[in-house]
Amino acid sequence: MKIKHAKPTIVEADMTPMIDMTFQLIAFFMIVTNFEQTQADERVKLPADKLARPPKVARENDIVLNVGFDRNELGQKISQEPGIFYGDQPIPIRDYFPRLKDEYTLAAKQFGEAEARKRTIVIRADGDVPTGLIQELIKLGQEAGFEKFALKAKSDDEAG
Repeated sequence: MKIKHAKPTIVEADMTPMIDMTFQLIAFFMIVTNFEQTQADERVKLPADKLARPPKVARENDIVLNVGFDRNELGQKISQEPGIFYGDQPIPIRDYFPRLKDEYTLAAKQFGEAEARKRTIVIRADGDVPTGLIQELIKLGQEAGFEKFALKAKSDDEAG
């Protein structure tokens, strides 16, 4: 009896399940990623403070205002007057009242008058913005109808 020897065949792995698994992992991490920082504006350089800490309970329906200066690629101020970043152009703080009033009106229609007052305005202000302008922004928010405000800063742990 004669035994035939077959030439060895090259075994190739099927990569389809590996690719499918990779895309499923990408989709999973996109869904579970914390998107809290999406309202943050990289042009705002938050001040550091040892007392700064995140809230114990996550707030919902916050209104985040990013206040700062236009800066170049090196981080140097281009504008001398700070503004609230709304799209590409900063809006002067004193001119922001109509938008705050519109936001309050929209919240009152959506959630009711009492809940609209309870919405928190989170102010992410650049460390170089004068305190008086932040106080003026809070006053404008109060005139629009809001009662709760929070200031955002980096903790010293984040700053280092």
